[in-house]
Amino acid sequence: MEETAERPAHRIVIDTDPGQDDAVAILLALASPEIEVLGITTVAGNVPLALTSANARKVCELAGRRDIPVFAGCDRPLARDLVTAEHVHGRTGLDGTDLPAPAMPLQPAHAVDFLIKTLRAEPAGSVTLVPIGPLTNIAAALARAPDIATRIGRIVLMGGAYFQVGNVTPAAEFNIHVDPEAAAAVFACGAPITVVPLDVTHKALVTPPRLESFRAMGTPVGAAIAAWTGFFERFDKAKYGAPGAPLHDPCTIAWLLAPELFSGREINVEIETEGRFTTGMTVADWWRVTDRPANALFLGDVDADALFTMMTARLATLGA
Repeated sequence: MEETAERPAHRIVIDTDPGQDDAVAILLALASPEIEVLGITTVAGNVPLALTSANARKVCELAGRRDIPVFAGCDRPLARDLVTAEHVHGRTGLDGTDLPAPAMPLQPAHAVDFLIKTLRAEPAGSVTLVPIGPLTNIAAALARAPDIATRIGRIVLMGGAYFQVGNVTPAAEFNIHVDPEAAAAVFACGAPITVVPLDVTHKALVTPPRLESFRAMGTPVGAAIAAWTGFFERFDKAKYGAPGAPLHDPCTIAWLLAPELFSGREINVEIETEGRFTTGMTVADWWRVTDRPANALFLGDVDADALFTMMTARLATLGA
């Protein structure tokens, strides 16, 4: 679809569990004229649902976008107890800077109902879903309304890993680990999928110069991003010995904006739901050693310098 003054190139719903890096992804989308955010749906993940729903609205208000509707979704995985990540993101999920309590209200509809209604109302193939947390809301919508699978333009998700394996268990990445049944359902739905795994996001590091470029924006948005990334890098730097924290979730929005910065393969991806040690593992057939048909574009690399140059330029426009 060509970008026009009337309709941006990408019309998206962001499904999220903010999380500092989720917040940066939302801000990047709102800073990009090629993208129209139809709504934000929240899910329990990094922190419980009440906090993710408040955090999404705080981020919209930070960007000056109280017009973005925010819908609360599922407060627990489909079939498991909720696992959260306060040890990474802090008690609020957005620790690092204090944002005021949101003034904008949550929408009365449930996130799953909004997803179904939107996908049925919009032209088939015109809406992209960008899940950057556990996939519970997306799977619940597909289970309730299987017809929407053929109406999804693409699902661009942050989750999983192949070469990096796992970050919450030896085998599993956090978003998939929280609700592997949901992830398995999404990968089986037949919609086009782009996967932004740890293999990519662990190359998108907020090094000290990149952190300083956020701070140097001189805007409330830049100050918040610098404070957030400065907070959660304490965990990743200690864990991986890296020079900065991975900025996971914004890579999904960046792929929509500049796919040429990324490389990957069309492969088969399945999710392990029963393994004794490997539940939540992303079984990515990177080397195509099975005859299972490809069901996802699985990204493997990114030009990190170009990525951060683009993101910094976009984010600097918010509140400037």
